[in-house]
Amino acid sequence: MAGLLKFSALIDRVSEIVGKFAGYLVLACCLISAGNACIRYAFNYSSNGWLEIQWYLFAFIVLLGASHTLRLNEHVRVDLIYGAVSDRKRLWIDAIGLVIFLVPACLFLAWLSWPFFSLSFMQGEVSSNAGGLIRWPVKFIIVSGFVLLAFQGLSELIKRIAGLTGTLQVDTTYEKPLQ
Repeated sequence: MAGLLKFSALIDRVSEIVGKFAGYLVLACCLISAGNACIRYAFNYSSNGWLEIQWYLFAFIVLLGASHTLRLNEHVRVDLIYGAVSDRKRLWIDAIGLVIFLVPACLFLAWLSWPFFSLSFMQGEVSSNAGGLIRWPVKFIIVSGFVLLAFQGLSELIKRIAGLTGTLQVDTTYEKPLQ
C-alpha cells in the first residue's frame, strides 16, 4: 500500500501543478478579454484570433482544472444519500463511483478524443475564421484533460482504499450547497 500511496502522491502533485497553471490561465483570459475590448473600442480593431484564444483558454482552464478540483474534493456531487451516511460509507460510495463511473468514462472519452486531435494535428487544421488559430492544441487539451482526470480518479481510489483499510485518514467532509 505504501508504494501505491507514493504513486497517488505523485499524481496529486501533478494535479496541483496543472491546477495552479489553470488558475493563472484565468488571469490571462481576463487580461486578454479586457485588452481585446479596449483595443476594439479605442482603435476600432479586432481579430478573431483574440476571440478564439479566449475560448481556447476557457477550455484549458476547465479541462486542466478538473483533476485539481477532484483532488481538493470540490467537485460537483449528486447528493442523494452521501451527506447522511457515515464516513466509512462515504469511502465506499466514492470508491464504487470512481471504479464504475469516473475512471472508465474519462478513459473512454480520452480514447474517443484521440482521433479527433490526431487528425487535426496531421492536417494542420486552422480555424475557418479570418485570423483564426490552429485547432490541434485545444483538441489535445481535451485528451489531456480526460487523461489527467482519470489519473486523479485513480489516485482518489487509492486513497479511498487506504482509508477503508485504516492505512490513511481520508477527509470525506461534504458541504451541501447553499441553494
